[in-house]
Amino acid sequence: MLKMAGIGKSFLGVRVLNAVDLEASAGEVHAVVGENGAGKSTLMKILAGVHTPDEGTIEIDGRSVTFRHPVEAQRAGVTIIYQELTLLPQRTVAENVFLGREPVRRGLVDRKAMEWATGELLSSLGEESFGPRDLVRRLSVAQQQVVEIAKAVSLNARIVVMDEPTAALAGHEVELLYTLVRRLTGRGIAVLYISHRLREVFELADRITVLKDGARVTTAEASTLDTAALVRLMVGRELDSYYPPRAAEPPGEVLLSVRGGGNARLHGIDLDLRAGEIVGVAGLQGSGRTELAKALFGAEPFTSGEMTPRRPRSAREGIAAGIGLVTEDRKAEGLLLNQRVRDNALLVARATGKHRPGIEKLLERVRLNPPRPTQEVRLLSGGNQQKVVLAKWMMVAPRVLLFDEPTRGVDVGAKAAVHELMRELARDGMAILMISSELPELIGMSDRIVVLRDGRIAGELPAGSTEESVMRLAAAS
Repeated sequence: MLKMAGIGKSFLGVRVLNAVDLEASAGEVHAVVGENGAGKSTLMKILAGVHTPDEGTIEIDGRSVTFRHPVEAQRAGVTIIYQELTLLPQRTVAENVFLGREPVRRGLVDRKAMEWATGELLSSLGEESFGPRDLVRRLSVAQQQVVEIAKAVSLNARIVVMDEPTAALAGHEVELLYTLVRRLTGRGIAVLYISHRLREVFELADRITVLKDGARVTTAEASTLDTAALVRLMVGRELDSYYPPRAAEPPGEVLLSVRGGGNARLHGIDLDLRAGEIVGVAGLQGSGRTELAKALFGAEPFTSGEMTPRRPRSAREGIAAGIGLVTEDRKAEGLLLNQRVRDNALLVARATGKHRPGIEKLLERVRLNPPRPTQEVRLLSGGNQQKVVLAKWMMVAPRVLLFDEPTRGVDVGAKAAVHELMRELARDGMAILMISSELPELIGMSDRIVVLRDGRIAGELPAGSTEESVMRLAAAS
């Protein structure tokens, strides 16, 4: 169905794609993987008509095509669903699906026809949790992705590109997305799937293309590769272990303790965090994981129970007590994207008067690549942005650091760097709490795992527990 051959592209004299070939067949899931900066997004934007290639050809069904605008790509049956969804939150589902293509009757938008057609699209995708008249702002991220997919189907898309579709989804929502992808391929649609989550790649993909430094490394049947081989192809080297070894010595003193902690979302929380220890937090969407981190930090404080050090009533009090929080959404809550790396790294230090010298050495320690303090953060990859967030907290040396989804939207090389930093901080005597929706990460990094369910601690598991044991506690009725 699709053949891209010899695709090349440069920006301002910098070569970002070099003679890349990519094919996709009807009814196939073809994964495109690589580290940040490998050229995945640029290649997909060329296919979607956002960029024009400097060299190379694109064929759809054996017919050569040239796209100078995304609308031209849509007319040819190519649709891209971006990681940052492009829906209008104040409009209804039907209005978003048919935006710019509204059916008209007697000179007016035919809302009845538009809502009926949207309802048919949602039914064909097996979606019953919301309807055509619902406002998009009231939908979850997973539901909004269904709207994007319905929009693609309404455009008679034959090639659908999904860019990090599960980055903001909880575990049970990922399974729903898998079902939708299989429905699309069952219709004969070719799906190009971009993801840093290799487990998803192996569960969904028929073939995998690996890009590195703007060039295609290989294309292979997914069944012929394993995780270690794929990582080696992506990063160009062996990653001895996905996760750094745990500390050999037992954890130290208790740096944070909660007894009976509660608020509107949490109930009866008993928790100790010790120096040198990484405590994982597992749970389904809505279980209270993020709320726990924000309560410990003081952003959404506990209103009952005892906490040592003193229960913070605000984020400022949490910082004063030696607690830091790496938020789930770094772009919205962790960084000032239009500011320089230096200014972002000093955000907390300047706000609290805890400024310490040595910003350049700190950027080197967090493995920022390249360590340019004057570069705007918005121009960095997701992995480098997360390292700047880490530098922001390391600048004020908290005793307790809370991580909410520390490697979301981060490539495998940067993930390894973040994991190493977390373990280094623990070895230096910091207490770390880590929330993650990726069970392999949670099990690989944690010294013990606390499982939340309905705002309560459902149980605690030791290091190296199985995914089944975690899910048994998280999903028990």
